[in-house]
Amino acid sequence: MISLKKIISKSGLALVAGLLLVSATAVQAQDAVAGKAIFEGNCTACYSIDAQVVGPALKDAHKRRGDEWLTKFIKNSQELVQSGDKDAVALYNEFNKIQMPAFGNSLSDEDVANVIAYIKAESDKPAEVVADASTPPAAGPDAAVPAGAEEEVAFLDLPPVLLFTFALAGAIILLIVLVLVMLFRLFVPMLGDSIYDEDFRSSFAGRVLFLMRGDATVVTGTAKDEIHSNHDFDGIQEYDNDLPPWWKYMFYASIVFGIGYMLHFHVFRTGALQTEEYEMEMQQAALFAAKNADDPNAVTNYEALTDAAALESGKSIFATNCAACHGQEGQGVVGPNLTDEYWLHGGDVNDIFKTVKFGVPAKGMVPWQGKLTKDQILEVSSYILSLKGSNPANAKEPQGEKE
Repeated sequence: MISLKKIISKSGLALVAGLLLVSATAVQAQDAVAGKAIFEGNCTACYSIDAQVVGPALKDAHKRRGDEWLTKFIKNSQELVQSGDKDAVALYNEFNKIQMPAFGNSLSDEDVANVIAYIKAESDKPAEVVADASTPPAAGPDAAVPAGAEEEVAFLDLPPVLLFTFALAGAIILLIVLVLVMLFRLFVPMLGDSIYDEDFRSSFAGRVLFLMRGDATVVTGTAKDEIHSNHDFDGIQEYDNDLPPWWKYMFYASIVFGIGYMLHFHVFRTGALQTEEYEMEMQQAALFAAKNADDPNAVTNYEALTDAAALESGKSIFATNCAACHGQEGQGVVGPNLTDEYWLHGGDVNDIFKTVKFGVPAKGMVPWQGKLTKDQILEVSSYILSLKGSNPANAKEPQGEKE
């Protein structure tokens, strides 16, 4: 019989192990919660768990690289690249050599560990099942046609008027062909051997007749087999044959077309030249763009905000979303310096507004439309303009053109 003492001992060990397991799970969950806040405050501008933004998707990054590598990369990615780390160099080259901000001074070891815990927790979440919108609904007599989709109609299901029109047109064409064949068979025998006279053969009717009978000289021309005098080069002799009629007809047609083109575009000026067409199309595009606020070509006429409340709001937005790449004072880190007189995409408030709204994905600048409202984008754009001439410490070298 097992002693009561052994039972109590084993039960105590199991209880302690269970408590340790529960407490470890709770600590890990707490780390992930803290890591989420740090991640959203510093990383969401460039990284996502499931999607590639400026950098790669981070799902299962800990499985591919390991916690130690991730810690080094978060603290100072460029130091890892310069050390020749194979994975770091590959990522740096793959994503257009965009430098990730170094967080070694702004985040503690515990903060970095919490971010990694958050990445692990998000990676382990099961994928959400999303209905495949591309799967067509079950077909049936009562199946609804999606809005905007073109429904195919069988030929026999067309309106009777259209079917009658097609049938009548086909009958007329067939009748014309039959009449032509009958006239051809009736009159050609009546001409007898006169159809072989050179005068008739060279006429339009004769050319058409012999073309229908298989004589292609109306297209290819007639070979004369006459050698040009004194046209002998290294034993190669030149025959005095006419150019093919099809070539001459195309040449004549091009002359007529050229004369008509000159009269239409340059003499009477009834047609628009390429430059005029381009300007008209650009005007039309501007009209269409003005009706669509999400069009990058839409004309905007915002004025920079100057009141203290708007600039303070812009400063807060900048610190939350932009400082990771441009620095807390706009001095430039990964992104360019925003305090000098040089701009890559224009230094007017409307230019800055569009750059913030639509981004420059090729250069690592993410679009903020959908994340910030129009008023917020205008506020942060105005705040950026207010930084001009502030001369912060460690400012990045000028980039772009001087405004």
